[in-house]
Amino acid sequence: MNGDPVPIGRRVAYLRARRKLSQQSFADRLGKSKSWVDKVERGVRSLERVSTIREIAAVLGVDAATLLGRDAQPADAAEWGKGIVRIRAALSTYEVALGRPAAPRPVVPADCLVREIGHAWTTYQHARYPQLVELLPKLLADVQRTHAQDPGAGPVAVVEAYRVTAALLVKLDEANLAWLAADRAMSAATGDRVLVASAAVQLGQVLRASTGARSVMLAAAYRIAPYDLDAGPPQELSLCGSLLVQAALMAARAGDDRATVELLDEAAEMAARVGDGHDHHRTGFGPTAVELARVAAAVALGDGREAVAWHEKATGRDRWRWLPVEHRAAHLIDAARAYLQTDDPANASRVLVRAESIAPAEVRHRPAARKVVAQVARAPDAPTTIIQLAMTLGVV
Repeated sequence: MNGDPVPIGRRVAYLRARRKLSQQSFADRLGKSKSWVDKVERGVRSLERVSTIREIAAVLGVDAATLLGRDAQPADAAEWGKGIVRIRAALSTYEVALGRPAAPRPVVPADCLVREIGHAWTTYQHARYPQLVELLPKLLADVQRTHAQDPGAGPVAVVEAYRVTAALLVKLDEANLAWLAADRAMSAATGDRVLVASAAVQLGQVLRASTGARSVMLAAAYRIAPYDLDAGPPQELSLCGSLLVQAALMAARAGDDRATVELLDEAAEMAARVGDGHDHHRTGFGPTAVELARVAAAVALGDGREAVAWHEKATGRDRWRWLPVEHRAAHLIDAARAYLQTDDPANASRVLVRAESIAPAEVRHRPAARKVVAQVARAPDAPTTIIQLAMTLGVV
């Protein structure tokens, strides 16, 4: 389970309402008074006797574990774990470094490899994480094998394969594996400032909490920055701006509000020149992306009111729907944190349910999102919708 469970009385009230039982009819079936049921649901009376808990569970048509909130593992947890093990195994090979494939398998033609990588990125941006977990082991093997036998094909495929792998592993809270994938991408990118910048975007996601990583982001950003912003290619502006955003989020994590604002303002200048609706180097960078970053930064700084204001501004325009599904759903998780900081569980619930509707895997499989759902569900006046979602996820 993530954190303290939702009080059992709240859970009883939700399950009773789901079975369309009034407090009186529920009390009658238990042989108790309506007042007793009301006190249990409000938390005034505790449930300590195992026999009573079993009787309540039987009337509600659930097992005692569900009533107690002990069914926290998602149904596909075992299969999910196997997928991560396969990705770990794929990352543990060194065909590129050895200059030869570990097994005599066919080399995937370069054009097919490009399609595989494009499909992987599309799967990620649509937040189809279970499918991507299945795709990545083969993709990584194909990339390593092709590059080992044909180094002249260039490092782009290697960098992109490791980038998308790192992006997914960050989502799944697999920090060590994510760092390994991002480091592989950086190594493969050596000597090419564009590839280094693109690989550094994922490295920034991995090292978000590292106090010393901000200088790495800034070095990569200013290396790719054009001398003249107005004449700079949008591709390079997107990479530079994305790296400044990563540096800003690191500054926010460190409590450096001045540096956070300055870096985001600088990124916003570049975003204005790129515009919305683009996805150069898989960054989704543009004015709206910077506004969403301001939300995440404000949340990290503990300024919920500022975060909510930026959230409502950014999502109040149609342009925000141009961002990838993954980006929008991830932002809604940040927005839920912002609403929690302003003691507004109703709106926190609303945006979480919205995130789950547009990208179910973002909420169901991302540990950070599940934690936020549990936090909102514990609020005394949390809406029934979030209690239902929390119970579905097994985090209550």
